[in-house]
Amino acid sequence: MQQSLEESMARARRIRLMVFDVDGVLTDGSLHFGADGEMIKTFNVLDGHGIKLLQQSGVITAIISARQSALVARRAADLGITHVQQGVHDKLSGYQALLAECGVEAEASGFIGDDVIDLPVLTRVGFAASVPNGHPEVRSRVHYVTTAGGGRGAVRELCDFILRAQGNYEAALAPYLR
Repeated sequence: MQQSLEESMARARRIRLMVFDVDGVLTDGSLHFGADGEMIKTFNVLDGHGIKLLQQSGVITAIISARQSALVARRAADLGITHVQQGVHDKLSGYQALLAECGVEAEASGFIGDDVIDLPVLTRVGFAASVPNGHPEVRSRVHYVTTAGGGRGAVRELCDFILRAQGNYEAALAPYLR
């Protein structure tokens, strides 16, 4: 389903709600456990700033994750992401509830995921994205695949792509270019 850059930009131009998977997208998919059993996840600061820029441009941001983690809740709070669904194995139901909650149509929503559990949502959003290290069945069915890997700047790349598609990229950078 991968489309031309023009077609992908046209889809990204309509985005009013962008939803992010966590493991493999906001992180590199690795799970680290400390000696006491605590889980450690690593998030990329560039990704976080990209999400903030997207929010400042008026795009609603959300997280849907099959795992439950206090670390994800903390990272979401740090980034001002108020729509967070964790422990959601039926991501389609979570996504549909999110659309209703935010008052956004599917065509104006986007999702970035990396594994087959994400396919029910990826096949219904207006703009579907994945990472280069995502499952081949996922990568073959999305509109856009980032060049950066999950947890390695993929989300920032995607946010910049959406900002450019919507004509908001220069305005997002303007405060830093004074």
